[in-house]
Amino acid sequence: MYSERASRLPDAVVWTNTPTGAGAGRVLPDGCMDLLWHDGRLLVAGPDTHAHLTEGGTSSSWAGIRFHPGTAPALLGVPAHELRDRRPDLADLWPAAEVRRATARVNAAADPARGLEDLALRRAAEAATPPDPVLRHVVAALDAGRPVAETADELGLSARQLHRRSLTAFGYGPKTLARILRLHRALALARGGTPFAETATRTGYADQAHLSREVRDLTGLPLGRLLVAHG
Repeated sequence: MYSERASRLPDAVVWTNTPTGAGAGRVLPDGCMDLLWHDGRLLVAGPDTHAHLTEGGTSSSWAGIRFHPGTAPALLGVPAHELRDRRPDLADLWPAAEVRRATARVNAAADPARGLEDLALRRAAEAATPPDPVLRHVVAALDAGRPVAETADELGLSARQLHRRSLTAFGYGPKTLARILRLHRALALARGGTPFAETATRTGYADQAHLSREVRDLTGLPLGRLLVAHG
């Protein structure tokens, strides 16, 4: 069973999940990064470019705090592109002693999700470099369907500058982020009952076939099956 709530940390969501089925799970790319707890260990979920398949056959619980696109690197102290499509232990990123202290605090908390949230709040307060304020504009513009070149011009950046800053913040270039954000806009419409052809038109795909190709490429499933699995 999956549940989530808004975090006390701005631009973050706290979640817990205890799988109930025997099959593998599927985590869709969303431009976000997560700090994870599982079986007493701390891990990081980097930004995904395609759906991440989780192991099946286990009922052990997970907890996480999911950070809005572009906000995690300043808190974790690691450029997002170094974590792309990875799930490393936090010990691979931070000094061992610091990870031992953090793990002990999370494990001692009333629940792991609250412990992760407290850890993230402490890191945010101590962060030497705040999130780049340009990033919020980038996400908002691309999520509104604005072209990458237009977004760069609005910010007074060259295409190369925007790409470089996007790699550090999101883990990939702005065109990939735009694809992922558009996917979620389309899924929201389709889940609400909008016909697939109309969904494609309203979210900027050339046609329904284009929408179908993008969904399969980014998630590994046809649109209809994906809606059943992630309805």
